[in-house]
Amino acid sequence: MLGEFDIYGVYVPGLLGLMLVTLLFNVVLRRALSWIGLYAIVWHRGLFDVALYVVTLGAITFLTQRLLS
Repeated sequence: MLGEFDIYGVYVPGLLGLMLVTLLFNVVLRRALSWIGLYAIVWHRGLFDVALYVVTLGAITFLTQRLLS
């Protein structure tokens, strides 16, 4: 896992950076899924979006861990 970043004396956890990267990636992914028409068969869009974010965050965290070690 990434350590902490020092930004002008404020320690920011590394997970926050990964969460921001995931958020940007997730916005693009949701637009693509909406354009494809996948949301027409999804029962609850909000739950699907949260689950998609959690899975994407796990994947990005895993890939970051593998690349940095």
